[in-house]
Amino acid sequence: MSSHYNNMIAGDIKASGKLDVTAPFDDQLIATVDTVDADAIEHALSTASGLYNDRSKWLSADKRIEILTRLSHLMEENADRLVLISAQEGGKPLNDTKVEMARAIDGINNCVECIRNNHGEEIPMGLNAASMNRLAFTSHEPIGVVVAVSAFNHPVNLIVHQVGPAVASGCPVIIKPANDTPLSCYELVKLFHQAGLPEEWAQVVTPESHKVAESLVTDARVGFFSFIGSAKVGWMLRSKLAPGTRCALEHGGVAPVLVAADAELETAIPMLAKGGFYHAGQVCVSVQRVFAEKSIARQVADKIAEIGNNMIVGDPTLPETDVGPIIRHSETERINEWVEEAIKAGAEKISGTGKISDSCYSPTVLFNPPENTSVSCKEVFGPVICVYEYDDINDAIKRANSLDVSFQAAVYTSNLNTAMHAYKQLNASAVMVNDFTAFRVDWMPFAGLRHSGMGVGGIPHTFKDMQIEKMIVIKSDKL
Repeated sequence: MSSHYNNMIAGDIKASGKLDVTAPFDDQLIATVDTVDADAIEHALSTASGLYNDRSKWLSADKRIEILTRLSHLMEENADRLVLISAQEGGKPLNDTKVEMARAIDGINNCVECIRNNHGEEIPMGLNAASMNRLAFTSHEPIGVVVAVSAFNHPVNLIVHQVGPAVASGCPVIIKPANDTPLSCYELVKLFHQAGLPEEWAQVVTPESHKVAESLVTDARVGFFSFIGSAKVGWMLRSKLAPGTRCALEHGGVAPVLVAADAELETAIPMLAKGGFYHAGQVCVSVQRVFAEKSIARQVADKIAEIGNNMIVGDPTLPETDVGPIIRHSETERINEWVEEAIKAGAEKISGTGKISDSCYSPTVLFNPPENTSVSCKEVFGPVICVYEYDDINDAIKRANSLDVSFQAAVYTSNLNTAMHAYKQLNASAVMVNDFTAFRVDWMPFAGLRHSGMGVGGIPHTFKDMQIEKMIVIKSDKL
């Protein structure tokens, strides 16, 4: 029997309707969630803004540490339950969701470390006549109300990356989770409240329409807008932000990997397969374009295909499943259309049986798809890896850099000079050497460039963005 989640707006707010949340694997109804109208959004904003504007209500650093420390323990106690909910609603296989849960708990601990290490700096004075008899230093204050709009693909960890730093920095936060995967967010914020965070400091909303959601994001009371999702939506919302609202946008990429002939293929190929097929390829830095030196390119494609063929595709809640469903049936069909387009244009299909069901797509490897096909120039966001052969690494780099997206990239080689050349020449915010493009730890900078995003993610970086640096200058004849 499905459950129901009430809206999490502080106050007696009536729902305007309800949203059905179904499992992407089999369309089973998991739960329903309250939707809210513009009046409810106004109430949430007014509540959050009132907190921020009344400094007597701000949460002290020691209180925030206490809440987050207690939250970490609660997440450990509830881990199995949260993992199952997340796997059901999001489709990420159970074993991978367990890893996500462990990362999320560590992320909350990282938020505590951010508070403990938060400090200002002294600004040099007494250097000339104008600055004599003065002492200046900075401290940090919360930036204001945070509005966080999240994505479906990591429904626990992404919420931690957005809400954790907001709470750690002392900002009231309003979260709009993805409509496909809201349950993990509601459950996690319940734990925030159980850990001692007053309800009005973290509110969760599911707006009844895009128009209502836009009114939340673009309100002048929003100090910081955190967005994880499609570039089309992210850039549109940024264009409508109120003057002064800061933002961070995290979109997708079409991750390139260079594989030189001297690469250790025995270790590289399993990583490439995992990096491309993990969560059915629904990761913003998923391995998608593999440029391999001609002498080994076919071997690389065949070996990745072999690993993909041995992966079990199906129910994400079963421990033996390697690849779960695509989040929506329409996306499964789109992925299939893009693959068929590439094959008709001349790509060789090394592996993949296409649609296994309305929700599942088989791990697929394409060899030398033309550069103008969708799989070569757009983010597939599905379990599809394209392998291209090259003679000259500079030509491969040129092809890798040819798109308007730029996120993480990778190079596999045993030659330090090759690695450094790729690092210097690739358009990317991070280049992994002998590791896949999907590598991430939650404290490192994580940034989409160009069309792929704006600002820098990673818990300490988001924590810093959600604060202002405030300076005091003291003038005294005794200085």
